[in-house]
Amino acid sequence: MPRFVIQSAATGRFLAADPDGGEPMWVSLLQQAGGGVTDDMERIAQLVGDYCEPEDFPQVVDLDRLGTANDY
Repeated sequence: MPRFVIQSAATGRFLAADPDGGEPMWVSLLQQAGGGVTDDMERIAQLVGDYCEPEDFPQVVDLDRLGTANDY
């Protein structure tokens, strides 16, 4: 099962759930982005539509591809 996270190509930050239950927020470290990891592409599309601006240049990263022959 893939694990996707949204990353801003403009800033390198990751979109993650607010630990206090608020709206998603951008965080600098991947280790802080755990609440933003999902296997649901529909959820990813909804998050991008709701919380990303065009200037964020959001990109979806499949964490399971990193470090493999299919790495980016």
